[in-house]
Amino acid sequence: TMARVIKAPRATVWRAWSDPTRLEQWWVPEPARCKVIDMDLRPGGSFVTRISEGGGAFVPHIDACFLAVDELSRIVFTDTLLAGWRPAENAFMTAIITLSDHPGGTEYAAHVMHRSGADRKMHEEMGFHDGWGTVAEQLARFVEQTH
Repeated sequence: TMARVIKAPRATVWRAWSDPTRLEQWWVPEPARCKVIDMDLRPGGSFVTRISEGGGAFVPHIDACFLAVDELSRIVFTDTLLAGWRPAENAFMTAIITLSDHPGGTEYAAHVMHRSGADRKMHEEMGFHDGWGTVAEQLARFVEQTH
């Protein structure tokens, strides 16, 4: 889990998460780039992104399914399932993103769960805290500049 306060209204943070064009601006750690292939923000909808590192070709990043979408407050997605509740071949994680009002703007939290301790350890070794922390910082910078 990682959490922080973002100095922007919750609706602005929500738009950054729910608009594919905005999501592409902050979703992967810079200098990598993100491309949203499909984003059907509803339970059972697809969440597919690609990543380009070092200016290379875009390669698979997230191929997931939204489990829950509570407007302005919560997004839950998993790569255990694909769009339409179809089982995925390479399940790895489920993420719960929550937004709530805070006197300084928006309380933002990302809670990520893994199917096994080994997957959790692998994600930590891949730089989970640095990566998700960097992305949260990029999100904060993006919304604080655009609201």
